[in-house]
Amino acid sequence: MAKENPKHRPPSSHNPQADAAGDGHPFQDDSVPKGQPASDARTDDRPDDLQADSERSIDELASLQEELERAKDHALRCRAEMENFKKRISRQADEDRRYANMPLMSDLLPVLDNMNRAIEAAEKTQHGAALREGFRMVAEQFQGVLAKYDCREIAAFHEPFDPNLHEAISQQVTDEFPPNTVVAVAETGFQLHDRVVRPSRVIVSTRPEE
Repeated sequence: MAKENPKHRPPSSHNPQADAAGDGHPFQDDSVPKGQPASDARTDDRPDDLQADSERSIDELASLQEELERAKDHALRCRAEMENFKKRISRQADEDRRYANMPLMSDLLPVLDNMNRAIEAAEKTQHGAALREGFRMVAEQFQGVLAKYDCREIAAFHEPFDPNLHEAISQQVTDEFPPNTVVAVAETGFQLHDRVVRPSRVIVSTRPEE
């Protein structure tokens, strides 16, 4: 018998990979449907994940926009409050400067009262003309200083009684004037700018009883 030459042995039809696939080889993915690539099966749920991420991003953006609007509104309110505070401080400072001389004027007015009383007393004497004129000049100069600081007399005589400017110390029955008319001034009042330093002390008319 002739020996078989191994070099001329016919090729075998046996395929190990095919056998392994047919025998349920562990490398085979049974979850992949036939005719569908494995990569497509693993990415079926990605569109849903992307949509969920997009919705979360939109919600977060809306929340950030709301917080930004609240922050802007708070900043505007704080700015408005600061401006109002500055205006109040400025007005208060102006008033403090405007009426800083109130105590001084209040202390000086009794001095003027005494000068006027001295003038009245000098008018009652026969030889007090020079003294009277001297007091009158000093009183006029004193009133000029008060007027320089806008401290002026409050009009009262024959004026309607005003409780904001006048202090009634008595009533006088008369039919010569309408009721509540100032018929006499016991002490002259003064005001600094538009604020009363002291009211005029006055006597007010009243209607006679019928």
